[in-house]
Order: sequence, then structure tokens, then C-alpha cells
Amino acid sequence: MIQAAIVGYGNLGKGVRKAIAQNADIELVAIFTRREPDQVEAGDTGVKFEHISAIEQYKGKVDVMILCGGSATDLPEQTPAIAKLFHTVDSFDTHAKIPEFFDTVDAAAKQGGTLSVISTGWDPGLFSMNRLLAESILPEGKEYTFWGKGVSQGHSDAIRRVDGVQAGVQYTVPVQDVIDAIRAGETPELSTREKHLRECYVVAEEGADQDRIREEIVNMPNYFADYDTTVTFITEEELSAQHSGIPHGGFVIRSGITGEGTKQLIEFGLKLESNPEFTASVLVAYARAAYRLGSQGQSGARTVFDIPLGLLSPHSPEELRRNLL
Repeated sequence: MIQAAIVGYGNLGKGVRKAIAQNADIELVAIFTRREPDQVEAGDTGVKFEHISAIEQYKGKVDVMILCGGSATDLPEQTPAIAKLFHTVDSFDTHAKIPEFFDTVDAAAKQGGTLSVISTGWDPGLFSMNRLLAESILPEGKEYTFWGKGVSQGHSDAIRRVDGVQAGVQYTVPVQDVIDAIRAGETPELSTREKHLRECYVVAEEGADQDRIREEIVNMPNYFADYDTTVTFITEEELSAQHSGIPHGGFVIRSGITGEGTKQLIEFGLKLESNPEFTASVLVAYARAAYRLGSQGQSGARTVFDIPLGLLSPHSPEELRRNLL
């Protein structure tokens, strides 16, 4: 049994708990939170909650830590610190900062002799692999990635960290006319702004400057500055009634040519009723891979590009060749 622990118990952490329950070779040892453990709603019994300050006491008791914090401020601090002590897996999703994040985690993990898989999930993660695969197969072509319509956890988290914001959610919305043109074989040059819209629904704290909040959101680098972004202020009741779900999805399309100009199209898509639960399921599969690589004595940071798919499965190589190849 792989002994796993969860760090952070928001939507993603709760999803990881459910995902671990579906994997017979992984056991949940503890859940670490910044809140007081006795104040966390535990649901059913049998799960141990610990304050995050106690994490070092579990060295030797936990094989892999599954980190479920946000990419804006949590993971840049937590992943390097925890990687010095444990194998880890995270879903850091600020694309522009992944190279420097990788270098920081790589140094910390090598110092600790641990293995850290960064930026798993579906984008970055599964979509990243499909972009690489499609580009390798169709070198003469163009690749397009579309997200949504759905709730982005990372962008919603970024909204909620703006001073004066009580709660909020962000929807990523693809531009359908552009998608239809690409599926018809066109290969347009598109700016980031031309592919998606971002819709933000915000509950402001009483007395907060809504104009300042709006300006801070729409000009936020790496999140909203490169998109046409709308900010709509609503009540907490409206947020709960109309925006409580966490759907998402999207697809990667590569349109290219082979031979004598023959048109070819590769598409990979996802339609998700729960973004965090699906992301959590990817994290748990990569936690298995992190444990296996770490058990081989490997250390440092890895991405989805560095890990054979067979390591994600609980089945043996013989079973995979027999049943899935």
C-alpha cells in the first residue's frame, strides 16, 4: 500500500480524498490543513486531520504528499518546503511560471533526495501531453487549446485573493465561431484574446471599492490581462444559487497536413461535471508514479513529459500489454 497524505482541504483536497478511496493500492494517512483540525468538517469518520505545522512529524510515515493548495501563493512556498522531506505531487498551473517553479522544486527535491511531480492535472497535465503528441505527429500544422465553458479553480482563487473580495468565481468561455473554423480545416493566427472570454462573478465585502477591484482583476498578469474580461458584482445569495457548481472542460486541436498536403485533424477533449474531482483523480495517479520513481532512488522534479504512462496504472506491465495495448 502506498501511504499518502493530503495537504490542503478545499475543493481539490476533498476530491483527492474521494479519488484515493477508488484506488485499492493507496491509503490515506492524514490530511494537513492550516485550520485547526477540530474545526474541519470531516464527513465520515476514520480520517485523521493534522495542522500543517505537524507535517515534519510524518517523515517516514507518508510515502507521498499530495499538495492541494492554490498556485497563486500556496504552492510556490509549500512545494519546495515539503519536497525537501517527502515525495510530492501538485497541480501548479500558472503556465508562464512553470519553468522557474520547476527549477526551484528540482533543487529542493534533490537536496532532500525526493521525487516531486509538478503541474499535473488536465492543463497543465493531460492537455500538455496531447499538445506534445499532436505536434510530434503533425509537425506541419497548428495547435489550438480551448478551455471551457467552465469554472477555473486557479483563476477563481486569484479573484478571491484580491483585497475587498469576499467570494467569487471565474468562467472561461471559448469563442465558438473560432472553434468551428478550425474544425473546418482553417488554421488562423489567433491571439490569446481572440480565443477565450473570461467572466468573473464577484461578491465584494461591504464598503469595498468595486471600481478598484474590477481594475485589479482585469489587469492581473498571467490571469486576466491578456483576455477580454468582464467583472459582475453579485450578492452572496446569487453566487450560491447560480454559481455553486464546478464544471469545466475543453479540448486540444491540431490541424496539419501530411504527404501531398492531405489535411489531418487531431482532437482531444474533456467534459467535466466537477473540475476539482477530475483534477484530483489525475493527481492521485501521478502520486503513484512519484512513489514508484522515488522508490527507485530517483530525485528531483518531474513533469508529465518525463513519466511513462504505465507508471500511472496500478496494473503490471504484463497486464497493460495484454489488456490495453
